[in-house]
Amino acid sequence: MKNIYEVIRRPLVTEKAQILKDGQHTLCFEVHRDATKPEIKKAVETLFGTKVAGVRVANMHGKMKRQGRFEGKRPDWKKAWVVLKKDAKMIEFFDQA
Repeated sequence: MKNIYEVIRRPLVTEKAQILKDGQHTLCFEVHRDATKPEIKKAVETLFGTKVAGVRVANMHGKMKRQGRFEGKRPDWKKAWVVLKKDAKMIEFFDQA
């Protein structure tokens, strides 16, 4: 991965992610399938201007979906949990809303 804008696909905004964000200073992102932990750390620090303490990643398997008698599969994807340092500023995704 060369471009930091390709590493982070989108933030995951769910109830569980909000609980982690408020309680444990952790952010959740969907990242590129080939992204590594150092690339994710560099991308978050560069894009959001914060300090990262650690990164955990997991490969998520796509679900099987049906519509009538036709079956399909959603694509596999990668999830990253980014733990910020205690003195780093928290990222707010919906400040303007």
